[in-house]
Amino acid sequence: MSIVENRKAQYDYFIEERYEAGLALLGWEVKAIRAGRAQLKEGYVILRNSEVYLIGAHISPLAAASTHVKADPTRTRKVLLRAEQIRYLVGKVERAGYTLVPLDLHFSKGHIKLAIGLARGKKQHDKRDTEKKKEWQREQQRLLRAKR
Repeated sequence: MSIVENRKAQYDYFIEERYEAGLALLGWEVKAIRAGRAQLKEGYVILRNSEVYLIGAHISPLAAASTHVKADPTRTRKVLLRAEQIRYLVGKVERAGYTLVPLDLHFSKGHIKLAIGLARGKKQHDKRDTEKKKEWQREQQRLLRAKR
């Protein structure tokens, strides 16, 4: 069940591989995410010292949940992946010109997970082609509905 989705990622990147990872969150962040107060639009994923971090994702604190804590909505959060996955991603990102993009936050067996994508950036003409294909699909659906 998806909580928050990064729709801009599909528009700006070709997503080639998806990974499901855990996040190191604080208690007030979990409550805020469950309330739907998270945003991934400005967020990105980086590799630093063989560790993966989510930077720039905004989680707005709830007034009631974080009264005793000084909340930082855009703090850097550690992404939890297996060591072999991290080594593979390091090789792809540093050598092959890929980037890591946060795709969505979702629940999995009661835990909050982050879906990240190994992605390659789209050029402007690729974005236009994608829009044309989407519009054509919509038009086809309209035509099929009109025939019925």
